[in-house]
Amino acid sequence: MIEYRTGIRPDRAQVVALYAANGWSSAEDPDRLMAALRGSDHLICAFDGDRLVGLANAISDGSLVVYYPHLLVHLDAQGRGIGRGLMARMAEKYSGFHQQVLLAVTDAAPFYERVGFRKTDAVVPMWIYEGTDH
Repeated sequence: MIEYRTGIRPDRAQVVALYAANGWSSAEDPDRLMAALRGSDHLICAFDGDRLVGLANAISDGSLVVYYPHLLVHLDAQGRGIGRGLMARMAEKYSGFHQQVLLAVTDAAPFYERVGFRKTDAVVPMWIYEGTDH
């Protein structure tokens, strides 16, 4: 059974393993990764027993806008509703916010559409990005 926890500092080794399993380059810089997660407005971790199998974080102004930079579910735990559970908890925390924003890699867009996000032509996504992946 999956347990969702907030208000914790997840184990560094488990976080790095989760990011590495998903091919995220931030696993290669654990100090910055952990600092980024500590700087989150909200962090939710999904555990299967003692094993970290999912994680989502949010950055927010606390009133109007929330941005969801990371949602990861371990590859061998996908398809069990963990990502949906993480996003449902984020949506509950930030319900009523004027803007809920994320950037989805193309392959992930259908998942985010299933949990309520929509593509739009009303804004133009723009960024300065130093990486080659997510």
